[in-house]
Amino acid sequence: MVPQDGVLVQLLALIEQLPLASSSARRGRPYVYSEQLFLQALVVMIVRHLPTVDALLSVLAEPGMAAVRGALSAAGHFPSRRTFERRLAAVPEHLPAQIALVGAHLLALLNPWAEGSRAVAMDSTPLAAHGGVWHQKDQEAGVIPQTSIDTEAHWTKSGWHGWVYGWKLHVIVTVGQIWLPLAAELTPANVADNEDAVHLLDALREAALFVLGGMSYNDPDLATRCAQHQRTLVTTKRGAYPHRDDGVEVRRIFHQLRSHTIENFNAQFKAIFDCARPVPTKGLVATQRYMLEAVLVYQLVLLHRFQIGGSLRAGLRPLLQAA
Repeated sequence: MVPQDGVLVQLLALIEQLPLASSSARRGRPYVYSEQLFLQALVVMIVRHLPTVDALLSVLAEPGMAAVRGALSAAGHFPSRRTFERRLAAVPEHLPAQIALVGAHLLALLNPWAEGSRAVAMDSTPLAAHGGVWHQKDQEAGVIPQTSIDTEAHWTKSGWHGWVYGWKLHVIVTVGQIWLPLAAELTPANVADNEDAVHLLDALREAALFVLGGMSYNDPDLATRCAQHQRTLVTTKRGAYPHRDDGVEVRRIFHQLRSHTIENFNAQFKAIFDCARPVPTKGLVATQRYMLEAVLVYQLVLLHRFQIGGSLRAGLRPLLQAA
């Protein structure tokens, strides 16, 4: 039976089917509105490309959004603007844990390693900051030439993108027939990949046996950390080419798998969520909230497609465009 509600309302309903990451205990009166409600609000913001609470409330006020507005209500009450601002500001702290929890749930449900080797690919991709760049000479002089510049972002250089002023989205994705994100973090662009990998690996559940990474993850401490959890870290080896050690052919296969997985996932993710251009948000917290919620929406789309029997790789962008 095909659901009669629109795609956006269907995605909001899926939030209620997912396990919820526990938030820290708070003193005082219990919340009137649940954590799920504000995750649902973020889904609306991502699907409709709404970077601010003002934009969200303006869209929800439209007559055609009655069903969505109803989904974001509790016992007939709709949160105030101040409640949205306050509760959404607290969401980014818990999004990495939420993504990891949903990733583990989908891993069991979708079984992406049915014909694979229980491997994951780990990488970061740069995202340009909103409002232009803050040149190094101006940073050193403490000069902000225009107020639109996001001073919380930073510089990085990659072999593919060159110099980028902005952020890094760090992800771990399954290697297999399905590109399922299992862990994600967003940092300023100058944070080293091997430094943030510690957080990604801590969020990763026990199912993965092989962790595939580029040369930036060639770190003895990371290898030890993986070994402690019965995982093998496979990274690009430093030194002159061609390598002639005994493991070179095995590593070549792993690197091909990693490259196919992570490059295609990053390209698809950026196309779906329009990340080839600068992010629409300003500041670390707002950008973490927006981009990490985009990862959660990607997970939701996979779950939606699984439930209706659709492809888990093709057609994801048109689905969200129709929402």
